[in-house]
Amino acid sequence: MSSDPWGRVDETGTVYVRTADGEQVVGSWQAGSPEEALAYFERKYEGLVVEIGLLEKRVKTTDLSTKDAQVAIDHIREQVDAHHAVGDLQALRDRLDKLVATVESRREERKQQRAKQSDEARKAKEDLVTEAEQLAQSDQWRAAGERLRALVDIWKGLPRLDRKSDDELWHRFSHARSAFSKRRKAHFAQLDAQREEARRTKERLVSEAEALSGSSDWGPTAARYRELMAEWKAAGRAQREHEDDLWNRFRGAQDVFFAARSSVFAERDAEQTENLKLKEELAEEAEKLLPIGDLKAARAAFRSLNERWEAIGHVPRDARPKVEGRMHAVERAMQESEEAEWRRTNPEARARAAGLTGQLQAAVDKLRAQIDQARAQGNASKADKLERELEGRQALLDQALKGLQEFGG
Repeated sequence: MSSDPWGRVDETGTVYVRTADGEQVVGSWQAGSPEEALAYFERKYEGLVVEIGLLEKRVKTTDLSTKDAQVAIDHIREQVDAHHAVGDLQALRDRLDKLVATVESRREERKQQRAKQSDEARKAKEDLVTEAEQLAQSDQWRAAGERLRALVDIWKGLPRLDRKSDDELWHRFSHARSAFSKRRKAHFAQLDAQREEARRTKERLVSEAEALSGSSDWGPTAARYRELMAEWKAAGRAQREHEDDLWNRFRGAQDVFFAARSSVFAERDAEQTENLKLKEELAEEAEKLLPIGDLKAARAAFRSLNERWEAIGHVPRDARPKVEGRMHAVERAMQESEEAEWRRTNPEARARAAGLTGQLQAAVDKLRAQIDQARAQGNASKADKLERELEGRQALLDQALKGLQEFGG
């Protein structure tokens, strides 16, 4: 008989393994020595040790599922419980029990991790839904549309929730996207209608602008072009493919008109500048007539200058007051000289002036005598009253005397 600490072979060739519950039959061995029998079943034990070690490593270092790990553990446990190996079988059972606990712990960790991931995914999807519902009310069509498309990609990258929760959140998310698309579609439909209306309006404005481009009625036409421009701006933009062409036609018609007007105005300005030069020369000649000596000769010379003046034509508006003022000043001097001559040579006017002067002089003399008498009588009040009356009569007399001097007497 042969034995070791964990097993033995009896004389019949039966192999036993020692356990806490006593010896258990491992098998029988007839082919060789008892030592060879023990060595064979000890190798089977070492095989179980290696198999358990490999399974422990897989559980710790890979994502082996709980189910697959439990199947592998049960398979090894069946071999251990069958007592077909010689060694410390209880140590193997203890390692398997510990491995079961490890697998269960890993299962619980994964369960908690999945729950955490599910909560995170739920929160992430709820946040996506909230943002999508806010974007559904936005009028920033391009930015909001791009962001909604990005949210769809983010959603696809998130784990699925339980079916009910996932479906409810997706329904809200999808509804928000649909609401935005509906509003955007309505907006652009309205915008298209507005642009079509703008196109028709601008077609009308272009037609009128082109019809006016050949006008030579400069003032009213320029004013109408300003009105057309205001209407153009108020009409809004037409479709992109029409807007530039319409604007080029509209602007081109204006350019034709204003270029023609500018050419005419340039010629007119040149002519008026030359007219101004001629009138300034005439004004200078007229001013040389002053002071007036020979009224008759001065009058004839001024009449000739004035006829030449009228024949010249318009001058620039801003220069007109100054040059015309120079001629008017000479004309006024001429008129004043004529009036003075008339008064000097008119006998009736001279007689009237002399008579008036004599009457006023008599009245003044009389008032002075009355004042002297009142003062001699001690009547100061009457004297003061007569003094005031004398001041008025004296002023009239002074004026009459001045007028009489103009008659040369």
